[in-house]
Amino acid sequence: MRGYLFLEMPEDAIEELKFIASDSMVHREVLDLKLASEMMAELWNEAIESSMELCRRFPSGSRYFIHAAYCLHEVGDTFQAKKVLLSGPKELLDEALFHYNMACYLAVLGNLIQAEHYLKTAIELDGALKETAMEDADLAGVVAM
Repeated sequence: MRGYLFLEMPEDAIEELKFIASDSMVHREVLDLKLASEMMAELWNEAIESSMELCRRFPSGSRYFIHAAYCLHEVGDTFQAKKVLLSGPKELLDEALFHYNMACYLAVLGNLIQAEHYLKTAIELDGALKETAMEDADLAGVVAM
């Protein structure tokens, strides 16, 4: 399955997942591969289910909260995306992507001042995000750049 993802063939990875025994579908590694495949294939609703399952099973896995929020945002539920991201473990506060995504969600929700604060923090944690932010339509109204 990883090979399919490496080759950017998520649909084939998803097909392979159908051959895994149902009792193996509870293993973290299998769920990770399922989520990665769904996100790469832009199957956002399925990815929401998978990422939320990972959040429930592994609440200290900060990346699952980032993924769940991102998928929710992709289907247009930005308010819920913000809520899910804020419900994650406190270690998220040390991650640039947490702050970047919060900036995006807040900007989309119309809170540009708070979005600017989060974007500044994201760029302080990872300077490479400045270039990404300049091209991100979600952040068009944010002046922190």
